[in-house]
Amino acid sequence: MSDPQKLQQVTLDEVDHKLLGLLSNNSRRTNQSLSEALGLAPSTCLARLKALKESGVIKRFTVEVAPEAMGLPLQALVSVRLRPGARHLMNAFGNELRGLPEIKQFFVLGGADDFLIHITAKNTEHIRQFVLDHLSSNPAVAGTQTNLVFEHGHGTAFGL
Repeated sequence: MSDPQKLQQVTLDEVDHKLLGLLSNNSRRTNQSLSEALGLAPSTCLARLKALKESGVIKRFTVEVAPEAMGLPLQALVSVRLRPGARHLMNAFGNELRGLPEIKQFFVLGGADDFLIHITAKNTEHIRQFVLDHLSSNPAVAGTQTNLVFEHGHGTAFGL
């Protein structure tokens, strides 16, 4: 997890923004490729990348796997509202979600819903069972709403 105090001390310049934009589009770019695109010496580029990682600006590098390749062609977004008396269980509920294989990502929200959960599944029955077994049966959960995802895309990260 990022150190908020450390992040407050970080000032990103135009080169940092360009570097982050390049990495957001393809985090596997080589240092040589990045340095050429930025017009920097490879050693300078590597030092900037290391500084961005150490400061917590770059939290991690990841790979996006096609859910269909894993036999999970269906995606859904499930909104979850916790019971008013169960708000103190939000951290525990989030930790439970982290351990479930269907979870692609989840968000803790402010507003009418407390969580938005992005899941992958084999079929609609798989989604139904997931909601029944892991959400509706949880005594902290007041209600859920499930929406099927027809298409999933990405925007340009941070306007870069």
